[in-house]
Amino acid sequence: MKIITAFIPLFTLSLLLSAQDNSVYQKKFFIKNNDTLRYRIMYPLNYNAHKKYPLILFLHGAGERGNDNELQLVHGSKLFANPLNMEKFPAIVLFPQCSSDDFWGNIRREKSHVDSSKLVFEFPVDIPIGKSLSLVSELLDSFVTTRNVNTKRIYVGGLSMGGMGTFEILWRKPGFFAAAIPICGGGNETKVKEYGKKFPIWVFHGDADPVVDVNNSRKMVAALMTENAKVKYTEYPGVGHDSWTNAFAEPTLLQWLFAQKK
Repeated sequence: MKIITAFIPLFTLSLLLSAQDNSVYQKKFFIKNNDTLRYRIMYPLNYNAHKKYPLILFLHGAGERGNDNELQLVHGSKLFANPLNMEKFPAIVLFPQCSSDDFWGNIRREKSHVDSSKLVFEFPVDIPIGKSLSLVSELLDSFVTTRNVNTKRIYVGGLSMGGMGTFEILWRKPGFFAAAIPICGGGNETKVKEYGKKFPIWVFHGDADPVVDVNNSRKMVAALMTENAKVKYTEYPGVGHDSWTNAFAEPTLLQWLFAQKK
């Protein structure tokens, strides 16, 4: 992989400290038909209400579900809130929280017949969208219609359960996103045809993942390649179910993501 480095000027210490604090992500609620989606939002530095910005949606894993509007920031939030990244890649960033009784995507899990310590995932497409992902979809629509969002630069990513939700929302909202970064997730290969053609997507997985088998990503990458997606795949040897640590450390991750547009 070609690594591109760039010089970014340093900020003052006070800005560094404030941007690393999760308080830069404001607490918000989206209510629809008596259902509530809790989410956190970060606005760009020197936010200008008359300017259009890229929008990033990031979906957390199963361990961060709940209703505290806090846990979803455990993984990934500091990447976007890093002041150097905020300066170079200004964007509106959304971190919604899935309720504890739901999943981002439609998922069926059962023990493997080959190895009972592992789970096998299925991703049914013949049932309606789940409540949490439906609320996320409507939240996105509200931003597009009422906020200053650059609709040619809307991005989605997620890890584990959120990686699965990423693959699902791509086919639930084909043509909506400009690029995606699913990490240690999986999805239904048959739906790739809904969004895959020439679609920029960078998939990540650890080959020693004991929770979500790496074959889930390998299958999706193969399907994406069949549909002529602009797919990148990074598989980390010996890495388990924390491949997001490696993915967030990729020096060209944000540079690649923000270069994509519809």
